[in-house]
Amino acid sequence: MSTVIGYARVSTADQDLATQKAELKTAGCTVIRAEKVSGASREGRTELQTILDFLRPGDQVVVVRLDRLGRDTRDVLNIVHELKQKGASLRVLSPAIDTSGPTGEIILTVLGMVAQMERQFIKERQKVGIEAAKAKGVYKGGKAKIDLATVEKLKTEGKTMTEIASHFGVTRQGVYKAIKEANF
Repeated sequence: MSTVIGYARVSTADQDLATQKAELKTAGCTVIRAEKVSGASREGRTELQTILDFLRPGDQVVVVRLDRLGRDTRDVLNIVHELKQKGASLRVLSPAIDTSGPTGEIILTVLGMVAQMERQFIKERQKVGIEAAKAKGVYKGGKAKIDLATVEKLKTEGKTMTEIASHFGVTRQGVYKAIKEANF
């Protein structure tokens, strides 16, 4: 028996997954996996990997929009290839794309390229904005969300990484990354 599996993703801890989950449930997903992690690469996307690891022939993975699956065209196409290799398919709700049919993969390829191009444009605009803010002397850089002294204090109190991440409103991967970057 095949399973319809929903995958919801947002990029930051302060974004909400509720809308995506509701749309996936309405679309008939019996299993929904969700995570708060960047879609720029597969790194740290444990829920997506879980889906890929346990797919069976006939299963269908559903996402609300293509950019929820990934931001890089090659990565999205690799995921679709993995699905196909396992006898599964991908369905995107908006715009409606289904890779179980012959035209679905072609449409997916074109939309993936557009999404990647859009991401590059966003990065370029962000860079220009940061440079302008620096020139005006108003740019202060991103704010550190994770205070390593607090992390150490919480660890000595016996808190788990999940509890520490929750304290800061970030993922466990975010805590591990901050620790690694600080050579903590």
